[in-house]
Amino acid sequence: MSQVLVLNASYEPINICGIQRAVILLLKGVARAEELTQRYVRSPSISIQAPSVIRLIHYVKIEYRKTGISKRNIFVRDQFTCQYCGRQFDSSELTLDHILPQSRGGKDIWENIVTACRRCNIKKANKTPAEAGVTLLKSPRPFGAYYFLQLVRLRGIDNEQWRKYLFY
Repeated sequence: MSQVLVLNASYEPINICGIQRAVILLLKGVARAEELTQRYVRSPSISIQAPSVIRLIHYVKIEYRKTGISKRNIFVRDQFTCQYCGRQFDSSELTLDHILPQSRGGKDIWENIVTACRRCNIKKANKTPAEAGVTLLKSPRPFGAYYFLQLVRLRGIDNEQWRKYLFY
């Protein structure tokens, strides 16, 4: 596991980072290791047991902010699943589809963009889902704090050290 769960001082999950970033936070005294792995991070002068979960020493107030629209964020929100046929794909096999096509005034907003496989996107073409005879699996929503927490929980479902911090 090369990812580390980052907890706020109040033990709420706020991020996932790499081991290198986690070790830097530990060495700076900004965070404390809550769970350790069996691996070690070594340099010429020091050897540190790699953390699996770290907790910030001081509480960081997380302001609500809108997450920007990006291809990656749409894929993550839709869990790399075509929203028309329901099959999961690798990101290289997925496209973004505007529910109301841009040529008809469709905007680049969270509620109008979904993940689609190439086949379904070609089938839908420049039509609305109703005109193309396809239905959406779920209505698209903005990517917010709730989605982030759900994604962290999904990523940590197989990690025993993360489970007690993710409220299963």
